Amino acid sequence: MLLYPLEKNATHNYFTIAFYNLENLFDTFDDKHTRDNDFLPSSEKHWTQKRYNNKLKKLGYTISKIGTKISGNSPAIIGLAEVENRLVVVDLITSKGLKDTSYDIVHYDSPDERGIDVALIYNTKYFTVEDSEVFSLNLFDELGQRDYTRDILLVKGVLNNEKIYVLVNHWPSRREGVDVSEKKRLIASDKVAEIIDLIKQKDKNPKIIIMGDFNDNPTNKSIKQLVNMYNLYNPMEALLTHFKGSLNFKHQWNLFDQILFSTNFFEYNPEKHSFSKAHIFDSEFLKQFKGKYKGNPFRTFVGKKYKGGYSDHFPVYIHLKKG
Repeated sequence: MLLYPLEKNATHNYFTIAFYNLENLFDTFDDKHTRDNDFLPSSEKHWTQKRYNNKLKKLGYTISKIGTKISGNSPAIIGLAEVENRLVVVDLITSKGLKDTSYDIVHYDSPDERGIDVALIYNTKYFTVEDSEVFSLNLFDELGQRDYTRDILLVKGVLNNEKIYVLVNHWPSRREGVDVSEKKRLIASDKVAEIIDLIKQKDKNPKIIIMGDFNDNPTNKSIKQLVNMYNLYNPMEALLTHFKGSLNFKHQWNLFDQILFSTNFFEYNPEKHSFSKAHIFDSEFLKQFKGKYKGNPFRTFVGKKYKGGYSDHFPVYIHLKKG
């Protein structure tokens, strides 16, 4: 039984494509090669198996509900950010909310110093992976030393008999300050441009979906230059308001989580997928329900204090219609 009753126009001709930053989905084991010590049972955060299982249950439930009011099904494709390794993604798709859906995984370990990666999960009933690869970002700090961050994941596959390309991103953060860190996100944006060029060398009119936590808003240069250079459409630009976004920082909404796509998704063909709508999945159960942060994403942690929530980001999604 669905949490939300299907709307009158709900149809299985709609397919949900989503992106979700899971806020530090770490297992409870120590990885000697990464800085994961905050997420161990012995750490100040007391990241125990019970807390890990609780987070998996919550995240799996959330993903299973994204877009169901229109499509009647959980998402066909979901890009993920902040997963520690393949194990946590396996645990996610076998959690209570997702275990009855035929999800499979695309994941690569990235060189990120904290050990967090991007990944893609997909319903094998609707999507078949043909090929995948990752692209690294060449970033350097002020001392000229390599700054290791998340790779960009490219997945080529077939969605209901139509070939598409999906890029999953988690661009460098604003931790150093917006202006200081902007150049790193511009480098990431340039890398996405390179990947698009590579795709177009092999495919004359490719259908491309670019999703991720870009750590920039739709109006920032890193996003705008991609949209303008490659004739992309960003439906998320119209969703950001003073009262709505995918994350909230110092009482200000941002929409770092976005899904862009090539404009050929506007071309109608009964045998192809066309764009329908874009949304932020900000259902009430995902929100802080009281206090000065009421309405913000209900987080797992605030600093080192355990809150037991879902994530500090809301998922975002688009609906594609076929037929």
